[in-house]
Amino acid sequence: MKTTLRLEELAMLLGATYLFYQQDLHFAWFFLLILTPDIGMIGYLINDKIGAFSYNIFHHKGLALAMYAMGWYISNDILLIIGIILFAHASLDRIFGYGLKYEKGFKFTHLGKLGNE
Repeated sequence: MKTTLRLEELAMLLGATYLFYQQDLHFAWFFLLILTPDIGMIGYLINDKIGAFSYNIFHHKGLALAMYAMGWYISNDILLIIGIILFAHASLDRIFGYGLKYEKGFKFTHLGKLGNE
């Protein structure tokens, strides 16, 4: 099942990459921006509860889709790009097993505990 989920996330990552490619930006920006959602990990400097909350905000696909939809609706390229990057990054993380975090600690995700197969 893990392979199927990873392939599904890969398909979503490729779809988001294609949407980014359709934007009026040099494609190198994709590689520069793809890791920016990890800024959400800064919350872990305070404690696990705030860390999980801030991490999950930047890695929630629903928020990514809402940003993209709002950008499309009001014709705002910045919101479109933010939505695409958030979605692509969340898919990339989930390919490697990094899911949404529980307040218990960084290693505890909705996909299971990191480091355990």
